Amino acid sequence: MAEWLSGPLLANKRLYLKVCVAAAMINFFALVIALFTMTVYDRVVPNNAFDSLIGLTIGLFFVLVFDFALKLLRSYFVDVAGARVDRDVGRAIFQRILDLRLDQGRHSTGGLAGLVREIETLRDFFTSATLTTLVDLPFIIVTLSVIAMIGGWLVMVPLFLIPLVIFAALLTQPVMGRLASQTLGQALGKQAVLVETIGSLETVKSANAGQMLGKRWEEAMKGHAEASLSQRLTSNVSINIATSAQTMAYTGIVVFGVFQIADQSLTMGGLIACSILAGRAVSPLGAIASLLTRINAARTAYQQIDQLMTQPKEGPETGAGLSAKSVEGGIEFRDVDFRYPGAPELALSGVSFKIARGEHIALIGPIGSGKSTIAKLLIGLYPPTSGLVLLDGTDIRQFSPRELRAKVGALLQDNVLLTGTIRENILLGRDDVDDEEMIRASSLAMAHEFIAQMPNGYEVKLADRGEGLSGGQRQAIAMSRALVGRPPILVFDEPTSAVDSNTESRLLTNLRKEFEGRTLVLITHRPSMLALVDRVILLSRGRLVMNGTPEEISAKVTNIAER
Repeated sequence: MAEWLSGPLLANKRLYLKVCVAAAMINFFALVIALFTMTVYDRVVPNNAFDSLIGLTIGLFFVLVFDFALKLLRSYFVDVAGARVDRDVGRAIFQRILDLRLDQGRHSTGGLAGLVREIETLRDFFTSATLTTLVDLPFIIVTLSVIAMIGGWLVMVPLFLIPLVIFAALLTQPVMGRLASQTLGQALGKQAVLVETIGSLETVKSANAGQMLGKRWEEAMKGHAEASLSQRLTSNVSINIATSAQTMAYTGIVVFGVFQIADQSLTMGGLIACSILAGRAVSPLGAIASLLTRINAARTAYQQIDQLMTQPKEGPETGAGLSAKSVEGGIEFRDVDFRYPGAPELALSGVSFKIARGEHIALIGPIGSGKSTIAKLLIGLYPPTSGLVLLDGTDIRQFSPRELRAKVGALLQDNVLLTGTIRENILLGRDDVDDEEMIRASSLAMAHEFIAQMPNGYEVKLADRGEGLSGGQRQAIAMSRALVGRPPILVFDEPTSAVDSNTESRLLTNLRKEFEGRTLVLITHRPSMLALVDRVILLSRGRLVMNGTPEEISAKVTNIAER
């Protein structure tokens, strides 16, 4: 069992031990109840021994009280342990999702969300039903021994039925394993369609894509329903056989016990006690049939989650990585090639350039030339396929990703805002930034102008992805997030794509002084933005074509056009 699951389970072993002790005591109390019934029928009823009945009843009352208390404690311990396991495993899985290397391939959002839900399947497996069943198994032998002591050869009735139940449960396991995997796959596919539709509902409506997604949803629902139905029908075979075996054990004891009563080798009380105990002997097997059904779902969920947990993490392969506290801002790309997962062609090929500390450069070029890819490699979202990306002369793969990104103010094309307040979206949980710095960054990005006019200002709660705000407002808040804390490196990808020319001119005035002394990598298609940079790098089809000052690049492009 992997550490991410075994660790939380072992951390709660004391609670699970208490559950096992409680379950064992409950089994002993069940024997007491059967023996009480036998004593009443054999001793009290024939002799009208009412004083003995009162004494036995008082004793039984205390047994029932303790039995009730133990069942409550058992449930409490299991629920507490389950909550702790759920919390610890959930934390580990969420952290693994944050640490996923994007170069290993992107996962479906809905598929990942559905996979996290499978924690509940694992947690439910390690609950009282599982533990109680495992504890009950040894008591089958104890119960059969008591039946043999009371009823002699009557013990052969449950002994004959027990192998039948076990054989039926084992016979369905190969089919159940296949159906559990199929059901989980269909459930994740259904979740993926649902999350994709809800997350982009405005686009779905505006593009009239509802019919296409509706067909996908119907296919996913149909596949999941068929797989679930097959799984339930198969599991019901072994469960119903186990249930029928309990009834057959009870009635078999009664039928054959009548002959022993006639031979005066068994009393009426002994017959009733044996019939009660026969049900107790076979009932754990019914739980085992159900457990074997759930173990397939738990095993499939474990395999899927473990596959996620064993994927490589971003950052250094060993250790926590270098601290980026003293970053100055020197950047170098040295013979960098990069290919996106599953892409047929390289996005970057043999790219080499240097950016001095505090230098401002612009990356320009046609769509698909590799500009945004350079930005993603610079902040460590992807490692290069080959070559080196250096920060102050050190390979960025040696830095802790969290430390590295704290020193880079990144504004990428997709300005996604999170559910929460505007303050939370700008600060992102940074306790070292005060309100004054937040307002300063927002003013530079021209976000403070519209935030200050809102009734709740920075405490306004945003919907998912910032719905309700204009594209320019979302971009302004995202820019405030990149500027807050004065990071030494700034990576801005089309920072004025969502604003008009007048707002862009005002932004240029605000940002020109802000960028002084800090390394700037600016990706833009607007010539006006080149006033902020010292040097321009022209890319085409993933290769570096030109490198020089804005004036030099403009002259070269003009000459080429004239030819």
